[in-house]
Amino acid sequence: MYKADLPSDSSIEKALERRRTAEMARKARIFNTRQRVLGLDLDALNQQVHEKKHQQNMEKQRDKAYDQLREYHDKALIQRDIDEREKQAALHTGLTQYWATRQRAEDSSDVNLKSGLKGAFGVTIPEGELGPASMTIFQGEGIGEEQRRREQVKMTERDLRTQKEDNERRLLGDKHKAMLVGRELVHQDLRGLQLRALEEECKKAACIALDNYNQSLAAERAEALKVQQKSEEREDVAEMWHTLTSDMMTECAEGARQTGEGRRPLVLVDRWKGMSPEQLSAIHREREEQRFERQRQREAQKIQDVAYELQLLKLSREAEEGERGAEEMRRQKRIQTARYNMQLAREQQAHQEYLNKKLYTNKPSKDYFHQFNTSSR
Repeated sequence: MYKADLPSDSSIEKALERRRTAEMARKARIFNTRQRVLGLDLDALNQQVHEKKHQQNMEKQRDKAYDQLREYHDKALIQRDIDEREKQAALHTGLTQYWATRQRAEDSSDVNLKSGLKGAFGVTIPEGELGPASMTIFQGEGIGEEQRRREQVKMTERDLRTQKEDNERRLLGDKHKAMLVGRELVHQDLRGLQLRALEEECKKAACIALDNYNQSLAAERAEALKVQQKSEEREDVAEMWHTLTSDMMTECAEGARQTGEGRRPLVLVDRWKGMSPEQLSAIHREREEQRFERQRQREAQKIQDVAYELQLLKLSREAEEGERGAEEMRRQKRIQTARYNMQLAREQQAHQEYLNKKLYTNKPSKDYFHQFNTSSR
C-alpha cells in the first residue's frame, strides 16, 4: 500500500491559530499588572476606534451608493416619461396623418348631400344599376321649404319685438321704482331733520331745568353752610369760656384729685399742677435711702469678687502642680518605652542575623521564580 498525501484542513489550522492568538492576548492582558490595576487597555481602545471609523466609512459608502441608485432611478423615471410623451406625440401625429389621408370628407358616401362642400363629385355609376341602399334623395323631400323659412323669419321677428317690448316695460318699471325710492329717501331725510330739531329742543329744555335745579341746590347748600358756621362759632365760644373758668386755668389743686368709695384717690393728669413740698421731701428721703443701699450692695459684691479671684488663683496653682507631675510621669514612661524598644531591636537584629547566616544558607535562583505564572489557566 502507498501512503496518500491528503490535503490538510485549512479551517482547523485557522481555528488553532485563532485560539493561540486569543491565548497570547489573554496572557498579555492578565500578566500586565499596570493595565490590570489601572484598567486602561490602549490596544483595545485603538481597536474600537478603528472599528468605529471603519463602520462610519462603510455607512458613508452605503449612503453614497443609495444616493447614486436614487439618482439613477430618478433619471430612469424622467427618461421613461419623456419616451412616453414622445410615443404619444408620434401616435397622435400618425393618427392625424391617417385621418388626413384615409378618412377625408371628400371620400364619404353622403358628400353629394352637403350643399356647401367644395370639391364634391357626383356618382358615376348609372342609376339603373344602383339598388335601394344607394338612394340619397327621396321624392317629395324639400317641398314647402321656402314657406317654412319665411314663417321662421316672421316668428323670429315677432320674438325680437316681444323681447324689445319686455325690455322697455322693464326699464319703465325700474325708473318708477327708482323714483319711488328717491321720494321715500327724501321723506326719510325730512323726517330725520324734524326729529333732530325736536331732539335739540328737548336737550335745551333739559339743560334749562338742570340749571334751575343746580341753582336751587347751591342756594340750599349756602344756607346750610351759614347755619353750620353759626353753630360752630357758638360751640367755640362755649368751649373757650369753659376752658377759661376751669380748674386747670385757675390752678386749683383740689380739682386734680378724685376719690371714690373704698378706692385709692386718683390723679387727673389733665388737671394736676405738681407735687407739694412735703411730697418732694419724702421722695428725696426715699432716693437717698436707695442710694445708700445700692452703695452697700456694690461693696459686698466687690468683697465677693475678691474672694472668688483668690479661690481661682489657688485652683490654678494646684492645677499647674498636677500638670507638672503628670508631665514628669509621661517623661519617665517615654524613657522606659525607649529602653524597651532598644532591647527589642537588639533581639530582632540578633534573630535576623541567625536566620540569614545560619538557617537560610541556600538562596533560590531566578529559575525558581520563573516557573510560576507561565499560563493564564
